[in-house]
Amino acid sequence: MSASTATPSKTPPRKPNRLRFSFFVFMGVYPLVTAVIYALTPFTSEWQIWQRNLIMVPMIVGSMVFVIIPAIHKHCHRWL
Repeated sequence: MSASTATPSKTPPRKPNRLRFSFFVFMGVYPLVTAVIYALTPFTSEWQIWQRNLIMVPMIVGSMVFVIIPAIHKHCHRWL
């Protein structure tokens, strides 16, 4: 087989560093959680904590799945 028809060897993509990824997730989630708590407290001050979390957690998870984590992969992939 000639050199021109041989397939070049590809190196597998590098696995992301979980510690760095968790740092970037923290940097995105912490301000979001803090802002949501401040925003919900005036409306839910008499509620039990589990009731507040029932409203807050879906907002946080949706933001993580559809906004924060895709943004980390798009903008911070070099550092992962």
